[in-house]
Amino acid sequence: MAFGIKRQELTAWKEQVARGEIAYLTHFWIDSRFPGITSVTKVGCADLDRLEQWCREHGLDPRYIHRRQPFPHFDLMGSRQKDILIQEGLNDHVSHFHL
Repeated sequence: MAFGIKRQELTAWKEQVARGEIAYLTHFWIDSRFPGITSVTKVGCADLDRLEQWCREHGLDPRYIHRRQPFPHFDLMGSRQKDILIQEGLNDHVSHFHL
């Protein structure tokens, strides 16, 4: 279950993804399959080649991209989520979601 995002944040993320940009959307999230995980960052891009390259640059396996059109994305969770958000300069995501 997702919560803690505003409609305007989701809309902006969708617009960036549709333009073929790498876009980040972090929100609170609870799923019993992932105990202890309280947030997820969806890294989206409609340009699948670009998203696959982003995965490789961060040491992530592109096979785990959710290839759902029109908003393909990779779900970041746990320690990799925090590390990559910091690398990308998204410290506001880290602090807001207590990562």
